Amino acid sequence: VQLQASGGGLVQAGGSLRLSCAASRGSISSYALGWFRQAPGKAREFVVSISMYSGTIHYADSVKGRFTISRDNAKNTVYLLANSLKPEDTATYYCAAARTLGAGTEPLDYNYWGQGTQVTVSS
Repeated sequence: VQLQASGGGLVQAGGSLRLSCAASRGSISSYALGWFRQAPGKAREFVVSISMYSGTIHYADSVKGRFTISRDNAKNTVYLLANSLKPEDTATYYCAAARTLGAGTEPLDYNYWGQGTQVTVSS
C-alpha cells in the first residue's frame, strides 16, 4: 500500500487542521493505521492509532481530547482532526499502516509510511 498525507499548513494557536492520508495500491480496510509526528531534532513520536476494525483507538496523552482519528474505508482514507492546536504540536506528521489487527503505538509496529505533511502552529 502507498500512503499520501496532506492537509498540513500554518495555523494560529487554538486553531484546527484536518490531515488526510489517502491510500493507493491497497485497501486500508486490511490495515491498522496510525499517525506519528517528528519535530526537528527530535525522535518520531506516536500521536494516535486505530485498529483494523476501528474497535480500538489509542491517543498520546499530549493530544487526548484535542485530536480525533477516523477512517473511511470506502474512500480509502484516514483522517486526523486536530483541534485546539498548540505551538508544541508543530512537526511533520506522518501516516502509517500496519498489517496487523491491533493499533500499535511504536514506529516499528508499522510497515508502510506516507511522506509527511508539515504542521506549523504559531503562538
